[in-house]
Amino acid sequence: QGPLVESGGGLVQPGGSLRLSCTASGSMFRFYDMGWYRQAPGKQREMVATIGNGGSTNYADSVKGRLTISRDNAKNTVYLQMNSLKREDTAVYYCGRRLGPANFGSWGQGTQVTVSS
Repeated sequence: QGPLVESGGGLVQPGGSLRLSCTASGSMFRFYDMGWYRQAPGKQREMVATIGNGGSTNYADSVKGRLTISRDNAKNTVYLQMNSLKREDTAVYYCGRRLGPANFGSWGQGTQVTVSS
């Protein structure tokens, strides 16, 4: 399985929207649980949203109702639709896959999201 590659970050005003994409290579993508995590300056990496290989989703309380994770197995891609963005959403967003029962990893390089006016 090759590296994960994130894209779609940028600068957006509060209340705006972005869609992040994470693309994997190889034929195993559809079997993996995938997740979006983020890391703000001076803070630990935290879970944002995860999606199982069957499509079940889980969200951090801070993003429920605003961010939506989805996947397209035909394109080996997982998405994070981000609406109603807040300044506190500013972070580097990483895509990863589940490596164990409580562990995600194999991170991509990350994509910066900055919410600022």
